Amino acid sequence: MIKSIQANTAAPGGNACGDFPIAENLCEVISNEWVNAEYKHLVLKAPKVALAVLPGQFFHLSCPPSGNDAPYLRRPMSLYRVSVEAGTIEFLYKVQGAGTRGLATLEPGGTLDAFGPVGKGFALPDGARHVLVLARGVGLATMAPLAQYAVARGARVTAILSARSPALVMSEDYLRSVGAEVIVVHDQDGSSDIVHIEKMVRELHAGLPFDLLTTCGSNRFLLALQRLGKELAVPAQVALEQHMGCALGMCFACVRPFRKGADSEKMGYRRVCWDGPVFDAQETVTW
Repeated sequence: MIKSIQANTAAPGGNACGDFPIAENLCEVISNEWVNAEYKHLVLKAPKVALAVLPGQFFHLSCPPSGNDAPYLRRPMSLYRVSVEAGTIEFLYKVQGAGTRGLATLEPGGTLDAFGPVGKGFALPDGARHVLVLARGVGLATMAPLAQYAVARGARVTAILSARSPALVMSEDYLRSVGAEVIVVHDQDGSSDIVHIEKMVRELHAGLPFDLLTTCGSNRFLLALQRLGKELAVPAQVALEQHMGCALGMCFACVRPFRKGADSEKMGYRRVCWDGPVFDAQETVTW
Protein backbone atom coordinates (compact mmCIF):
# COMPACT_ATOMS: atom_id res chain seq x y z
CA MET A 1 0.00 0.00 0.00
CA ILE A 2 1.31 3.47 -0.82
CA LYS A 3 1.16 6.30 1.66
CA SER A 4 -2.42 7.43 2.00
CA ILE A 5 -3.71 10.83 0.91
CA GLN A 6 -5.95 12.77 3.27
CA ALA A 7 -8.86 14.33 1.40
CA ASN A 8 -11.18 17.04 2.68
CA THR A 9 -14.48 17.33 0.92
CA ALA A 10 -18.11 18.23 1.42
CA ALA A 11 -21.13 16.17 0.56
CA PRO A 12 -23.80 17.42 -1.90
CA GLY A 13 -25.81 20.25 -0.44
CA GLY A 14 -22.83 21.64 1.44
CA ASN A 15 -22.93 19.28 4.43
CA ALA A 16 -19.36 18.49 5.37
CA CYS A 17 -18.59 14.81 5.53
CA GLY A 18 -15.11 15.39 6.93
CA ASP A 19 -11.70 14.08 6.03
CA PHE A 20 -11.28 10.64 4.55
CA PRO A 21 -8.12 8.76 3.59
CA ILE A 22 -7.30 7.55 0.09
CA ALA A 23 -4.73 4.84 -0.59
CA GLU A 24 -3.62 2.26 -3.12
CA ASN A 25 -5.06 -0.82 -1.43
CA LEU A 26 -3.71 -4.25 -2.35
CA CYS A 27 -6.71 -6.48 -1.73
CA GLU A 28 -6.99 -10.26 -1.63
CA VAL A 29 -9.75 -11.82 -3.73
CA ILE A 30 -12.12 -13.82 -1.51
CA SER A 31 -14.67 -14.71 -4.18
CA ASN A 32 -15.75 -13.61 -7.67
CA GLU A 33 -19.02 -15.35 -8.58
CA TRP A 34 -21.66 -14.92 -11.28
CA VAL A 35 -25.02 -13.74 -9.93
CA ASN A 36 -26.81 -13.95 -13.29
CA ALA A 37 -25.95 -14.08 -17.00
CA GLU A 38 -24.47 -10.56 -17.02
CA TYR A 39 -23.20 -9.63 -13.55
CA LYS A 40 -20.53 -10.87 -11.16
CA HIS A 41 -20.11 -10.27 -7.42
CA LEU A 42 -16.54 -9.60 -6.28
CA VAL A 43 -15.55 -9.80 -2.59
CA LEU A 44 -12.14 -8.49 -1.48
CA LYS A 45 -10.25 -8.59 1.80
CA ALA A 46 -9.26 -4.95 2.22
CA PRO A 47 -6.99 -2.81 4.42
CA LYS A 48 -8.46 -0.53 7.07
CA VAL A 49 -8.19 2.55 4.86
CA ALA A 50 -10.55 1.03 2.31
CA LEU A 51 -13.11 0.12 4.98
CA ALA A 52 -13.71 3.83 5.67
CA VAL A 53 -15.64 4.11 2.38
CA LEU A 54 -18.95 6.03 2.48
CA PRO A 55 -22.15 5.32 0.50
CA GLY A 56 -21.79 6.69 -3.02
CA GLN A 57 -17.99 6.73 -3.04
CA PHE A 58 -16.02 4.50 -5.41
CA PHE A 59 -12.69 2.76 -5.95
CA HIS A 60 -10.41 3.05 -8.99
CA LEU A 61 -9.55 -0.54 -9.90
CA SER A 62 -6.45 -1.72 -11.75
CA CYS A 63 -8.06 -4.36 -13.94
CA PRO A 64 -5.90 -7.33 -15.01
CA PRO A 65 -5.37 -8.22 -18.69
CA SER A 66 -7.66 -10.77 -20.31
CA GLY A 67 -6.92 -12.38 -23.66
CA ASN A 68 -6.04 -9.57 -26.05
CA ASP A 69 -7.37 -6.95 -23.63
CA ALA A 70 -4.80 -5.02 -21.61
CA PRO A 71 -6.57 -2.08 -19.93
CA TYR A 72 -4.27 0.93 -19.68
CA LEU A 73 -6.39 3.06 -17.34
CA ARG A 74 -7.99 2.03 -14.09
CA ARG A 75 -11.76 1.56 -13.99
CA PRO A 76 -14.01 3.40 -11.50
CA MET A 77 -16.28 1.02 -9.58
CA SER A 78 -18.93 1.98 -7.04
CA LEU A 79 -18.96 0.21 -3.70
CA TYR A 80 -21.64 -2.48 -3.32
CA ARG A 81 -21.04 -3.49 0.31
CA VAL A 82 -18.51 -2.96 3.07
CA SER A 83 -18.09 -5.01 6.25
CA VAL A 84 -15.78 -3.51 8.84
CA GLU A 85 -16.19 -6.64 10.97
CA ALA A 86 -15.14 -9.00 8.17
CA GLY A 87 -12.65 -6.53 6.70
CA THR A 88 -14.17 -6.78 3.21
CA ILE A 89 -15.36 -4.55 0.40
CA GLU A 90 -17.61 -5.83 -2.38
CA PHE A 91 -18.44 -4.89 -5.96
CA LEU A 92 -21.28 -5.87 -8.28
CA TYR A 93 -20.31 -5.37 -11.92
CA LYS A 94 -21.54 -6.07 -15.42
CA VAL A 95 -19.05 -7.89 -17.65
CA GLN A 96 -19.15 -5.82 -20.84
CA GLY A 97 -15.78 -4.21 -21.63
CA ALA A 98 -12.03 -4.79 -21.49
CA GLY A 99 -11.77 -3.77 -17.84
CA THR A 100 -14.63 -5.86 -16.52
CA ARG A 101 -13.61 -8.84 -18.66
CA GLY A 102 -10.30 -8.64 -16.82
CA LEU A 103 -12.03 -8.43 -13.45
CA ALA A 104 -14.06 -11.51 -14.37
CA THR A 105 -10.84 -13.58 -14.54
CA LEU A 106 -9.91 -12.93 -10.89
CA GLU A 107 -9.86 -16.02 -8.72
CA PRO A 108 -9.82 -16.54 -4.94
CA GLY A 109 -6.37 -15.94 -3.53
CA GLY A 110 -5.47 -13.43 -6.24
CA THR A 111 -4.76 -9.74 -5.70
CA LEU A 112 -6.48 -6.60 -6.96
CA ASP A 113 -5.16 -3.04 -6.66
CA ALA A 114 -8.08 -0.84 -5.53
CA PHE A 115 -7.29 2.88 -5.22
CA GLY A 116 -9.66 4.76 -2.94
CA PRO A 117 -12.13 5.41 -1.48
CA VAL A 118 -12.65 8.40 -3.78
CA GLY A 119 -15.27 11.10 -4.33
CA LYS A 120 -18.28 12.61 -2.59
CA GLY A 121 -21.03 10.27 -1.51
CA PHE A 122 -24.68 10.71 -0.59
CA ALA A 123 -25.72 13.30 2.00
CA LEU A 124 -28.48 11.99 4.27
CA PRO A 125 -30.52 14.88 5.75
CA ASP A 126 -30.46 15.16 9.53
CA GLY A 127 -33.42 13.37 11.05
CA ALA A 128 -34.46 11.77 7.74
CA ARG A 129 -37.49 9.51 8.22
CA HIS A 130 -38.08 8.18 4.69
CA VAL A 131 -35.61 7.75 1.81
CA LEU A 132 -36.38 6.65 -1.75
CA VAL A 133 -33.85 4.51 -3.60
CA LEU A 134 -34.69 4.21 -7.30
CA ALA A 135 -32.24 2.20 -9.39
CA ARG A 136 -31.83 0.17 -12.55
CA GLY A 137 -29.15 -2.16 -13.83
CA VAL A 138 -25.69 -1.38 -12.50
CA GLY A 139 -27.22 1.41 -10.42
CA LEU A 140 -28.53 -1.23 -8.04
CA ALA A 141 -24.99 -1.78 -6.76
CA THR A 142 -24.35 1.92 -6.16
CA MET A 143 -27.51 2.42 -4.12
CA ALA A 144 -27.22 -0.60 -1.80
CA PRO A 145 -24.78 1.01 0.70
CA LEU A 146 -27.04 4.06 1.01
CA ALA A 147 -30.01 1.89 1.95
CA GLN A 148 -28.06 0.12 4.68
CA TYR A 149 -26.61 3.42 5.93
CA ALA A 150 -30.03 5.13 6.09
CA VAL A 151 -31.76 2.23 7.84
CA ALA A 152 -28.96 2.09 10.42
CA ARG A 153 -29.69 5.75 11.20
CA GLY A 154 -33.37 5.20 11.79
CA ALA A 155 -34.83 6.02 8.39
CA ARG A 156 -37.35 3.96 6.50
CA VAL A 157 -36.02 3.09 3.04
CA THR A 158 -38.20 2.25 0.06
CA ALA A 159 -36.19 0.74 -2.78
CA ILE A 160 -37.70 0.51 -6.26
CA LEU A 161 -35.56 -1.89 -8.30
CA SER A 162 -35.92 -1.92 -12.08
CA ALA A 163 -34.59 -4.32 -14.72
CA ARG A 164 -35.38 -5.67 -18.16
CA SER A 165 -36.65 -8.93 -16.67
CA PRO A 166 -37.13 -10.50 -13.21
CA ALA A 167 -34.01 -12.64 -13.78
CA LEU A 168 -31.85 -9.49 -13.98
CA VAL A 169 -33.12 -7.89 -10.76
CA MET A 170 -30.27 -7.79 -8.24
CA SER A 171 -29.84 -6.89 -4.58
CA GLU A 172 -33.48 -7.63 -3.69
CA ASP A 173 -32.67 -10.13 -0.93
CA TYR A 174 -29.76 -8.07 0.36
CA LEU A 175 -31.82 -4.88 0.61
CA ARG A 176 -34.61 -6.69 2.42
CA SER A 177 -32.04 -8.17 4.82
CA VAL A 178 -30.80 -4.70 5.85
CA GLY A 179 -34.36 -3.48 6.48
CA ALA A 180 -35.38 -1.79 3.24
CA GLU A 181 -38.86 -2.18 1.78
CA VAL A 182 -38.39 -3.42 -1.79
CA ILE A 183 -40.59 -2.99 -4.84
CA VAL A 184 -39.51 -4.80 -8.02
CA VAL A 185 -40.50 -3.50 -11.45
CA HIS A 186 -39.44 -4.73 -14.87
CA ASP A 187 -39.97 -4.25 -18.58
CA GLN A 188 -41.61 -7.59 -19.31
CA ASP A 189 -44.87 -6.74 -17.55
CA GLY A 190 -44.64 -2.98 -18.12
CA SER A 191 -44.38 -2.18 -14.40
CA SER A 192 -41.13 -0.28 -15.04
CA ASP A 193 -43.00 2.33 -17.08
CA ILE A 194 -41.96 5.73 -15.75
CA VAL A 195 -45.55 6.96 -15.42
CA HIS A 196 -46.34 3.98 -13.21
CA ILE A 197 -43.23 4.52 -11.10
CA GLU A 198 -43.98 8.22 -10.57
CA LYS A 199 -47.51 7.32 -9.49
CA MET A 200 -46.12 4.86 -6.92
CA VAL A 201 -43.72 7.47 -5.54
CA ARG A 202 -46.55 9.98 -5.10
CA GLU A 203 -48.65 7.41 -3.27
CA LEU A 204 -45.76 6.43 -1.00
CA HIS A 205 -45.04 10.09 -0.28
CA ALA A 206 -48.68 10.65 0.70
CA GLY A 207 -48.39 7.84 3.28
CA LEU A 208 -45.03 8.91 4.76
CA PRO A 209 -43.35 11.90 3.11
CA PHE A 210 -39.91 11.34 1.64
CA ASP A 211 -37.02 13.39 2.98
CA LEU A 212 -34.64 12.39 0.19
CA LEU A 213 -35.03 10.99 -3.34
CA THR A 214 -32.02 9.17 -4.83
CA THR A 215 -31.29 7.39 -8.09
CA CYS A 216 -28.64 5.82 -10.32
CA GLY A 217 -28.59 3.86 -13.55
CA SER A 218 -31.03 5.59 -15.88
CA ASN A 219 -31.49 9.00 -17.51
CA ARG A 220 -35.27 8.64 -17.38
CA PHE A 221 -35.05 8.01 -13.63
CA LEU A 222 -32.99 11.19 -13.24
CA LEU A 223 -35.63 13.16 -15.16
CA ALA A 224 -38.39 11.57 -13.07
CA LEU A 225 -36.72 12.61 -9.80
CA GLN A 226 -36.24 16.12 -11.12
CA ARG A 227 -39.99 16.33 -11.74
CA LEU A 228 -40.93 14.65 -8.46
CA GLY A 229 -38.42 16.65 -6.43
CA LYS A 230 -39.91 19.93 -7.63
CA GLU A 231 -43.51 18.74 -7.32
CA LEU A 232 -43.09 17.31 -3.80
CA ALA A 233 -40.48 19.84 -2.60
CA VAL A 234 -38.05 17.06 -1.67
CA PRO A 235 -34.27 17.16 -2.28
CA ALA A 236 -32.99 14.66 -4.83
CA GLN A 237 -29.50 13.28 -5.46
CA VAL A 238 -28.10 11.25 -8.34
CA ALA A 239 -24.98 9.08 -8.55
CA LEU A 240 -23.30 9.37 -11.96
CA GLU A 241 -20.99 7.11 -13.93
CA GLN A 242 -18.23 8.43 -16.13
CA HIS A 243 -14.97 7.28 -17.70
CA MET A 244 -12.05 8.95 -15.93
CA GLY A 245 -8.29 9.05 -15.84
CA CYS A 246 -6.85 9.86 -12.41
CA ALA A 247 -9.98 9.87 -10.15
CA LEU A 248 -8.35 12.66 -8.12
CA GLY A 249 -9.58 15.71 -10.01
CA MET A 250 -6.24 16.50 -11.63
CA CYS A 251 -6.62 15.31 -15.23
CA PHE A 252 -10.09 16.78 -15.93
CA ALA A 253 -10.95 13.78 -18.11
CA CYS A 254 -14.36 13.30 -16.45
CA VAL A 255 -15.66 16.89 -16.69
CA ARG A 256 -19.37 17.26 -17.46
CA PRO A 257 -21.77 20.24 -17.72
CA PHE A 258 -24.07 21.08 -14.79
CA ARG A 259 -26.55 23.82 -14.03
CA LYS A 260 -25.11 26.41 -11.63
CA GLY A 261 -28.31 26.17 -9.60
CA ALA A 262 -31.48 24.11 -9.53
CA ASP A 263 -33.43 26.59 -11.65
CA SER A 264 -30.50 28.30 -13.35
CA GLU A 265 -30.06 28.47 -17.10
CA LYS A 266 -26.35 29.13 -16.60
CA MET A 267 -24.04 26.18 -17.02
CA GLY A 268 -20.71 25.27 -15.47
CA TYR A 269 -18.40 22.28 -15.52
CA ARG A 270 -17.58 19.85 -12.70
CA ARG A 271 -15.39 16.79 -12.29
CA VAL A 272 -17.42 13.64 -11.70
CA CYS A 273 -14.56 12.01 -9.79
CA TRP A 274 -13.90 14.78 -7.27
CA ASP A 275 -16.99 17.03 -7.25
CA GLY A 276 -19.14 13.89 -7.32
CA PRO A 277 -19.97 11.20 -8.28
CA VAL A 278 -23.11 12.13 -6.30
CA PHE A 279 -24.73 15.42 -7.34
CA ASP A 280 -27.87 17.43 -6.74
CA ALA A 281 -30.34 15.97 -9.23
CA GLN A 282 -31.79 19.38 -10.10
CA GLU A 283 -28.37 20.63 -11.17
CA THR A 284 -27.56 17.52 -13.22
CA VAL A 285 -28.15 17.73 -16.95
CA THR A 286 -27.97 14.05 -17.85
CA TRP A 287 -27.10 10.69 -16.31
